[in-house]
Amino acid sequence: MSPPRSALVYSQLFDNYSFGDSHPFKLQRYQLTHDLLQEYGLLSLPGMEIRDCKPVNEELILSFHDQPYINRLKEFSAAAEPRADFLFGLGDAECPVFKGLYDFAALGAGATYEAVRLVEEEGFEVVFNLAGGCHHAHRSKASGFSYLNDAAIAINWLTGKGRRVAYLDIDAHHCDGVQECFYDTDQVLTISLHESGIYFFPGTGFEHETGTGQGTGFSVNVPLIAHTDDAIYMRVFDEVVYPLLAAFNPDIIVAQIGADALRADPLSRLEITTHSYSYIMRKLKALRIPVVALGGGGYDLVGTCRAWTIAWATMNGVEPDPLLPPEFVARIREMGYNNRSLLDAMHWSDEAERNRALGAAEKSIAVIRERVFPRLIG
Repeated sequence: MSPPRSALVYSQLFDNYSFGDSHPFKLQRYQLTHDLLQEYGLLSLPGMEIRDCKPVNEELILSFHDQPYINRLKEFSAAAEPRADFLFGLGDAECPVFKGLYDFAALGAGATYEAVRLVEEEGFEVVFNLAGGCHHAHRSKASGFSYLNDAAIAINWLTGKGRRVAYLDIDAHHCDGVQECFYDTDQVLTISLHESGIYFFPGTGFEHETGTGQGTGFSVNVPLIAHTDDAIYMRVFDEVVYPLLAAFNPDIIVAQIGADALRADPLSRLEITTHSYSYIMRKLKALRIPVVALGGGGYDLVGTCRAWTIAWATMNGVEPDPLLPPEFVARIREMGYNNRSLLDAMHWSDEAERNRALGAAEKSIAVIRERVFPRLIG
């Protein structure tokens, strides 16, 4: 089988911004992932290209976001001193304001737009934007480290072209902003696997949230409780996600592949490893549907780099060395990380905790089969 035509959308300008030294969202993960991909030889694969990007234009931004919010975002971005407007979610510890903020957000959204454009207009089969996946941004409010909802903007452009889109989100957090955008349409199937909102940000994404009006049955949420491990996670994917994606048969899959569901991540309590992560990427590849991947979350720096490297390699049909390149190991050791392996062994959580997590997952599967399957599968 010939290699896919693939592209990594990447800008050196990603390194020009910072949420602050104490903020968990570390932008250096983009450069570090780029370096790891390069050391593995994954940036010079047959049929692949590296494409630059530019900030998305305001017309596309306004396909989702409201003008007053964008005006305030621009105003704060140009200011020399910090400001806050909590009506728009700006200026707190979660969504800090810094000079150039609008340019940073528009660049990330522009990279996602370029990614879907490469599929739609140039025939690429796989495109990855490390800096995409800001799924918490709402029409008129920043939230969860997200200022512009790049996925919503890009998918709106695709649906304007008449495309049917499946949006899959495996980030540990529910994709509340993306769900908001497409809750009433059957042109976009939104599926999210995430840690339960009962006790976890953003407090949404329950089984009963299945869409409204014409979109009834086209929003799918699988809330998972703490200690969900690899076997449970892969079972949910096989019994819910894969059959729905196959039945919907979209023109394109936009996948937010945040790495914060990994058990080493400091912000979530799920217990999956790169074993589940690579399994899902292989299953997506098997569908033979064009995929645009978006980075999303991930707050264990090296864990995130490892996961995204596995994703890129898998999407391109490559099996990298399971041991990290020596140069990379030496570099991250200086940063306080002792990782030597790219891949993790499959993990099972403690038996009592696992039984509780399995019971919760089975409940979610049953609800989705009752509420969603009849609409999409019959």
